[in-house]
Amino acid sequence: MVKLDFSNVRGDIAGGVTAGVVALPLAIALGVASGLGPMAGLYGAIALGFFAALFGGTPSQISGPTGPMVVVLAGLFASLSGSVELVFTAVMLAGVLQIVFGVLGVGQYIRLVPYPVISGFMSGIGAIIIILQLGRLMGHAPPGEPVEAMIFLPHALSDINFAALALGLGTLAMCYLWPSKWGKYLPAPLAALITGTLIAFFALNVPVLGNIPTGLPSLHMPVFDRDSLFLVVEAAVILAILGAIDSLLTSLVADNMARSRHDSNKELIGQGIGNGIAGLIGGIAGAGATMRTVVNIRTGGKTNLSGMTHALVLLAVVLGLGPLAANIPHAVLAGILVKVGLDIIDWSYLKRAHRGPRWDLALMVLVLGLTVFVDLITAVAAGVVLAALAFVRQVAKTQVESLKNLPEHLDSPEEKELLSAISKQVSLFDFGGPLSFGAAADLGHHVREHSEPGTRIMILDFSSVPFLDLSAALAIETIATDAKSGGKSLFLAGMSEEVREVLSGLMGNVPGSDYESRLEALRAAKYALSGEHDEKKPDLIPGGAAPAH
Repeated sequence: MVKLDFSNVRGDIAGGVTAGVVALPLAIALGVASGLGPMAGLYGAIALGFFAALFGGTPSQISGPTGPMVVVLAGLFASLSGSVELVFTAVMLAGVLQIVFGVLGVGQYIRLVPYPVISGFMSGIGAIIIILQLGRLMGHAPPGEPVEAMIFLPHALSDINFAALALGLGTLAMCYLWPSKWGKYLPAPLAALITGTLIAFFALNVPVLGNIPTGLPSLHMPVFDRDSLFLVVEAAVILAILGAIDSLLTSLVADNMARSRHDSNKELIGQGIGNGIAGLIGGIAGAGATMRTVVNIRTGGKTNLSGMTHALVLLAVVLGLGPLAANIPHAVLAGILVKVGLDIIDWSYLKRAHRGPRWDLALMVLVLGLTVFVDLITAVAAGVVLAALAFVRQVAKTQVESLKNLPEHLDSPEEKELLSAISKQVSLFDFGGPLSFGAAADLGHHVREHSEPGTRIMILDFSSVPFLDLSAALAIETIATDAKSGGKSLFLAGMSEEVREVLSGLMGNVPGSDYESRLEALRAAKYALSGEHDEKKPDLIPGGAAPAH
């Protein structure tokens, strides 16, 4: 259900206008980079920016063409020998897939990204923004990739346009020094944008945005070519996944800055609708754009009106206001964006990182480096995988350490008395909680190492184990095999139905005598060791196993 919030109209208009101006050169440049032309970039920014804001689940997010998406589109354009209709078909199909992702609830899983990964991602984006603007501050047009922009810096330093540098640094200073009480009426970045543009127009000769094409789009209906179908579908899947990850990561950044909470699945649906319409009107695919979203939030945007305003600003440019925007100096935008980049870097965490876990700091730095020098998707994927592995290792260590022989805290005096009487011949292991694949590798070794000498009966207490995965079940099978080869009886106590079904399904039967509780298993062990016969549990001699029930 679409809901418009008019509680922050002034801030949303200011944020949307500023984000729209910032998005203008990016949309044009990314359109050219895709091979589809500048107008494709503008149409994509307009369609995605408006409809993703209208139907999406992140109120302050600004969507539009992004680098990862353009890389895929450029490759597809080259593979299809310049067939624009097939490229737009891939964009539309990607939008449909994103809607399906949202309906299926895929978005909730991308929200499980650890904070060090988000911090590294945010700081990396901030560093990229600054790196890409340094050349423009000196009056040049640097490459659009961070590494190439850094390689370009020596050339820029050798030929500085001091008028552009002064204008850019003045814009940056104005962003910081603009009084906060004035900012309620005219946000600092927008004030700096207007002031810098007027100064350059009347007094300076510096590079400006220049001529901007105008015109209305035409519809591009989807077409399918049997020879190119695989390429189109493959590109659509990649675009859908990249766009989903990129958008929801930007949503996390927006949440962190605006102290909000986005709806992941609704956001995917909004992104899908936006990309579908973008392809329909001849626009390139895009996603939630971190830099533009941050610009929006920093200049007052809070609700979906800001994203829609950003799209309307671009539409106004397309409809004929290009001559005004054409006078905006690159150095002014560079000054604003350097301020944005500095604000994005997670200074708060960096100041206290040395007091926290070293692994978290290392993970943050790794993600930051990969974001700058490789790409966002690789950085986040590597960060999430490494964080997950570290977490699994920590949980596994805790699980193995909690596997106690002769537990200190028994439930009843009878249990203590029984265990005390038979402790020299019985090893009782209490699983303190769920068993995961991470703990499986050390499980059998731990049991062998901590079994009492002279053990005739081994009791495994599953009372606190709600489920087993395959790795843990195989570890239990190893323990059972070791017990049998060592002439020991294996008693299993307190298994849930789910645990019992896993073990029975994997091994054909429960690998030992099956008891409802630890107390029952201790009683049976005492009977077996004293030579008494338990009618309910046959085969209690060492090495035997009662049938599962």
